[in-house]
Amino acid sequence: MIPELEHVFKKYEAFVEQLDGVFETVRQQYSDCVKCKLECADCCHALFDLSLVEALYINSKFFETLVGEKKSEILENANKTDRQTYQLKRKAFKAVESGEKSEELVLLEMAAERIRCPLLNKDNQCDLYASRPVTCRLYGIPTAIGGRGHTCGLSAFNTGESYPTVNLEQVHAKLHELSCEILEVLRSTHVKMGDVLMPLSMALLTVFDEAYLGVDADKKKPEANKE
Repeated sequence: MIPELEHVFKKYEAFVEQLDGVFETVRQQYSDCVKCKLECADCCHALFDLSLVEALYINSKFFETLVGEKKSEILENANKTDRQTYQLKRKAFKAVESGEKSEELVLLEMAAERIRCPLLNKDNQCDLYASRPVTCRLYGIPTAIGGRGHTCGLSAFNTGESYPTVNLEQVHAKLHELSCEILEVLRSTHVKMGDVLMPLSMALLTVFDEAYLGVDADKKKPEANKE
């Protein structure tokens, strides 16, 4: 891990802890509606992207935590998943560009796609559960984005009723803020990289070295003492 990222990662972990608290509060208040349980992998087939801070964090934890054959197997699965995801996104882009489908319709169709997460093992459990992304942590309770509500299809929340709902736009805004802070800390020349979104499979496969992140090595060197 690039040492300068540790401070931002701690902020990210604190934010994740807050969201875990929100999830647990809703679970306790609506225990008959939240159906999350061990080996339930519905959320592990959802198609979604990670912000830069999440991508860097999960990449770091992956290489810190997993070794040997297990790591190689996950990377192989990530390669397959990344190709599937790319093909789906390319097809969706062409449909919108050609006018065949509206952007709203394509987004709805993409949300319904099912792609197995490369971190989901044969026992239907996550091999990096403690470091899983925000989307995974909130899946199962009511969320909303762009004025449209959503919850897990296996839950028992009733359409039309009012429930505590997580505003994903606020969540994404915080993740974007942390992503931009990373670029400031690193003094990156890639000023727009804070806007980057990528699938988890790509986050595992990418080498996030200083060249990728636009870090100027000369700027990191302390200035020589001038007599």
